[in-house]
Amino acid sequence: MEPTPPATDGHPAPDTLTSNSVRCDAYADSVALMRAAQHLTGLPGITAASLVMATEPNLRLLADAQLLTDEGRSARPADLIVALRGTADAIEHALGAVPALLEQPAASESSEPDTWVPRALGEADPATALALISTPGPYAAAEALKALRCGMHAFVFSDNVPVDQEIRIKEEAHRRGLLAMGPDCGTGVLDGVPLGFANVLRPGRIGLIGASGTGLQQVSCLLDAAGEGVRQMIGTGGRDLSAEVGARTTLDALDLLAADPGCELIVLVSKPPAPEVAQRVIARAGRAGKPVVAAFLGSQRPAALGEHAGAARPVTVVGTLRDAAREAVRTLGGEPAPTWTPPTVTPGPGRYLRALYAGGTFAFEARQSLPDAATEADPYVPGRAIDLPQRHLVLDLGDDAYTAGRPHPMIDPTVRAAHVRAALSDPDTAVVVLDVVLGHGAGADPAGALAAELERAGERERPPVIAFVVGTDGDPQNADAVRANLEKAGALLAPTSTDAAEWAVSLVTGNGAPRREAGELMPAGRAGR
Repeated sequence: MEPTPPATDGHPAPDTLTSNSVRCDAYADSVALMRAAQHLTGLPGITAASLVMATEPNLRLLADAQLLTDEGRSARPADLIVALRGTADAIEHALGAVPALLEQPAASESSEPDTWVPRALGEADPATALALISTPGPYAAAEALKALRCGMHAFVFSDNVPVDQEIRIKEEAHRRGLLAMGPDCGTGVLDGVPLGFANVLRPGRIGLIGASGTGLQQVSCLLDAAGEGVRQMIGTGGRDLSAEVGARTTLDALDLLAADPGCELIVLVSKPPAPEVAQRVIARAGRAGKPVVAAFLGSQRPAALGEHAGAARPVTVVGTLRDAAREAVRTLGGEPAPTWTPPTVTPGPGRYLRALYAGGTFAFEARQSLPDAATEADPYVPGRAIDLPQRHLVLDLGDDAYTAGRPHPMIDPTVRAAHVRAALSDPDTAVVVLDVVLGHGAGADPAGALAAELERAGERERPPVIAFVVGTDGDPQNADAVRANLEKAGALLAPTSTDAAEWAVSLVTGNGAPRREAGELMPAGRAGR
């Protein structure tokens, strides 16, 4: 163990130590590691816990979080590091709990003690149709290629996979008539089976394809609320529509859904694609033989894009997640939810919006309305107050910069607590925005920690808090129960991520008329778009 360095405010943490325990050649799934870290962080006397494979990117993250010791620096990429900060007795107790935490079976595994589980792709039943790969990034491509050569589709949850390896995986999948979903693919629902972070959705006639995990979750949940169901939901990985990757998985998925008679409409969800890739995707979508709605977030000229000359029929292109769901319902002859009008709310005494998201897509969507907002703030360090910038702030708190040494906020909602506390107590805050994502993989009580912060702040003393819930009543957490918990704590609920962002922006811009401080807000006319 090593003494923990003083916090940057100069105040040491008394009796606090930092420990790295290295388990040689002990690979574990990244989600299992995050859940173990969540459990350890909740133990008395432990202020930070991280379980990661000793890859170079992970070592850098541990170092940035002041959680790396000499023992951890000597680890190899195939080794597992258990990094802890706390008192000596607490660290000893936590290390004793690690083996049992890592040996706990995943929820999807059989509870029968005699069930044999294959440990290598070559040992799997030949009838296995899909492999979910969550190895460290440097090894993910090799495992994905093995799966494809065994005739399996590959769902690659792993991140930090070089782009040239991603292209190789997707070319191999295309050659074999299979799908390569990912790398960095966070969600999917295939033949009713949820993968990664996914909600419990009613089966139906809509096929979704997306390079945006939380964006797919939002659209699919809105469709579920409108009475529509999902035929398939295919994640592609965030880089699929880049110029380098060229939409390889998106195009293969379009062909698959176009040939599926049970799929009556296709919805695409992505941050803005490379222009030449967008045109290629729209042209292919227009030849699908069925309607296609494309949500390219932030698209400035959606109508012109949808009328691309290479498309046999127009493709409806929208710029928000809310409009993607509305257009899908309308195209199928349904009645979209009525336009939502937010209630009149008085903003706090400050001037600035503080949007603290767990979902990166929601942060991106909000930034379209506040392009000059700050996108970085202090990460949480025990014993040090978080200093918020004196400007609008839109944070993706699921980014690596904020999860080093801590679980993702979708798994452990308490990791956002310090930032929420700072925003609520800052006199410069006018409004706070929060997302709450439910479903498989998400925390059991995703609203509890946030509601506790709201109640602690007190309704009279704090700025308004706008929240939205991404989930269904079929999710383990139950969307209605979560909404009720948030409302009880004083949160103001918006029906979608798009509505929440537009409402919050209107409060700090005067219903779309931006204040004229230079460099603070978007040009006139951009609010809410």
